[in-house]
Amino acid sequence: MPVKSVAPGDLEPIETASRDEITALQLQRLRTTLQRAYDHVPHYRRAFDEKGVHPADLKALCDLSRFPFTVKKDLRDNYPFGLFAVPREQVVRLHASSGTTGKPTVVGYTQNDIDTWAQLVARSIRAAGGRRGDMIQVAYGYGLFTGGLGAHYGAELLGCTVIPVSGGQTERQVQLIQDFKPDIIMVTPSYMQVIIEEFERQGLDPAATSLKVGIFGAEPWTEAMRRDIEARAGLDAVDIYGLSEVMGPGVASECVESKDGPVIWEDHFYPEVIDPLSGAVLPDGSEGELVFTSLSKEALPMVRYRTRDLTRLLAPTSRAFRRMGKIVGRSDDMLIIRGVNVFPTQIEEIVLQQPGLSGQYQIVVSREALLDEVQVRCELQPAARHLSEAAVAEIAGALQQRI
Repeated sequence: MPVKSVAPGDLEPIETASRDEITALQLQRLRTTLQRAYDHVPHYRRAFDEKGVHPADLKALCDLSRFPFTVKKDLRDNYPFGLFAVPREQVVRLHASSGTTGKPTVVGYTQNDIDTWAQLVARSIRAAGGRRGDMIQVAYGYGLFTGGLGAHYGAELLGCTVIPVSGGQTERQVQLIQDFKPDIIMVTPSYMQVIIEEFERQGLDPAATSLKVGIFGAEPWTEAMRRDIEARAGLDAVDIYGLSEVMGPGVASECVESKDGPVIWEDHFYPEVIDPLSGAVLPDGSEGELVFTSLSKEALPMVRYRTRDLTRLLAPTSRAFRRMGKIVGRSDDMLIIRGVNVFPTQIEEIVLQQPGLSGQYQIVVSREALLDEVQVRCELQPAARHLSEAAVAEIAGALQQRI
């Protein structure tokens, strides 16, 4: 599929900086972040003191491994504002998780934080091929969820026309795409598949719309999903990554000219990949748990936040910054089946390759005769009444071979 080329003049100087320039900036900003956290957040002062480290101990980037991790429980234990490094009056916006498994995790932003966030989302949209004057349909949820507003302000800063439709109302999504003719849609990949199915249900061709680019995030998705969406919707599908604890969408984003993994905006976030069991830092290219330290956040500095996302750090390609591989699973949702580590994304990739299946599936784990059993329940596409025994056997064989 053709993609938009990016002229060198479209890039910020930092996006083409040397590695030495990037690491020097990271070291400077890391020192500031650690000092801010130690001086203004009692939790971090206690955690640093317990580890016997001080911000002044950071002489080189590798010294960060001496500092303690931050986990989601720390945010909940300090609910709601205990990890803020500024007076509450300087916080101009709050976001929060749903809190379905306990207290919500609350994140705060100063005006500078909001401005930085918008700049990085604008950079992400530009990396995806967006330009001033493009029309963008934002179908991420608005509200306490960071997706909608993060995408919204970044798109406006870039100079785009925003359609703030939010999530849901699938028939309306289709109608607005038909009537307003947006160039770009920002949405979760699974909901994009629902929108595509609604086009098809109405007898419309989803590949014949004005959409040129889809910027998909907020959930892991596979290369099989990318191929499916691009083939059916006739657009370039690019990956955007983020999490509210670190900022929101725009921590990393894929470049449309390469589509080889989200580029981490390393001038604002320092990434590490660790062994999820030992906590040891792994070399680039090794698969492990992704960890981020914020480099410029004021309200909520985040030191070595364990994302639980499993991926790899990859060498730079289209930008000077390192990339992250596709999320292959989470260290906290891994299934261990008869001693084998199994991730839902492994099953998803196989399900999406099978004609006749909608891509929606359920994994059921049970134990019979002291052995774990896995059943994968798959939804058929609306036009498919049933699968042949041969097709079922093929899917089962592929799953057994993969896991």
